[in-house]
Amino acid sequence: MQGMNDLSSSKVSRIAREASLVAKGLVSTKHPILAHIIPMRRCNLACGYCNEYDKVSEPVPVEAVKRRLDRLASFGTTAITISGGEPMLHPQIFEIITHIRSHGMIAGLISNGYYMTRENIEKLNRAGLEYLQISIDNVKPDKTSQKSLKVIDRYLVYLSNYAKFHVNINSVIGGGITNPEDALVVAKRAVELGFGSTLGVIHDGNGQLKPLSGVEEQVYRQLRRFGKKKFGWLNSFQDDLAYGRPHEWRCRAGARYLYICEDGLVHYCSQQRGYPGIPLEDYTREHIDIEFNTEKPCAKYCTIACVQQVAMMDNWRAPQQPFQLPENVVLKGAESDDLSEEVVNARS
Repeated sequence: MQGMNDLSSSKVSRIAREASLVAKGLVSTKHPILAHIIPMRRCNLACGYCNEYDKVSEPVPVEAVKRRLDRLASFGTTAITISGGEPMLHPQIFEIITHIRSHGMIAGLISNGYYMTRENIEKLNRAGLEYLQISIDNVKPDKTSQKSLKVIDRYLVYLSNYAKFHVNINSVIGGGITNPEDALVVAKRAVELGFGSTLGVIHDGNGQLKPLSGVEEQVYRQLRRFGKKKFGWLNSFQDDLAYGRPHEWRCRAGARYLYICEDGLVHYCSQQRGYPGIPLEDYTREHIDIEFNTEKPCAKYCTIACVQQVAMMDNWRAPQQPFQLPENVVLKGAESDDLSEEVVNARS
């Protein structure tokens, strides 16, 4: 009975904090809503479509991670998502989560699920984790991905029984996934275990759209109906992405959404690393204001769901201007053609 009361209390607290997030975001545009931070680039897996991991990186020293979290808190950032690589490989991951919560920020984690033992779940509970997302690509491992339901189902059962935080299972489609029908199996298992369930349309190496076709499109339609009936998880932008249509929205990356890589640089997102590429310690509210009002040329075919979702707070206001290099701001970072020729020309 005490365990049920604890879970109920945690859920009420999360809902209240979510409401506060929305209210704060609607009142002011001067702070980031969500920051993605990478304390560990190394991963225990090697998924064929992923460009966000390596096999050699050391964990970012915990004191450096804490300084970055302090800086994000000074901007009034509402929520932090820890990602990687596989963040559970960081030896001080629980300390990092506790530090996020010490600032009153919402703490989330993206993991492949391989380390969700009963012991680690209890440690995540004590650290104050509020959200966990696990993406599952297929039912059985194949050459493309080992993020498989068969492999981690026992860990999902542990999470269902012991986690005090919200768990969301993201089934995926596209990107070379061998059996698109597996997404249906994954979504149904998530609901059966009492988890949230979402669908991700996998992007290409530049974070851009690869339209669905054939069986993928059929599965998408089934999942869309399933979602409407059960838990309403589809956002409007995914319909455009699934059918290859440009999505009209206002990307607020660099302002309402920040991606902080393992080197402590601010980027638009995981797929546009290098832009603007400014050290977080040098990032200012002026940069936030500039990026809030800057149109991103990669936006129309973007599949990065967290950036899309954050932008919904502001899509109704503040029309953006095309990218231009401000006189008093120097954009730093790797030279690349990924974002657009417009940006590269402005930077040169």
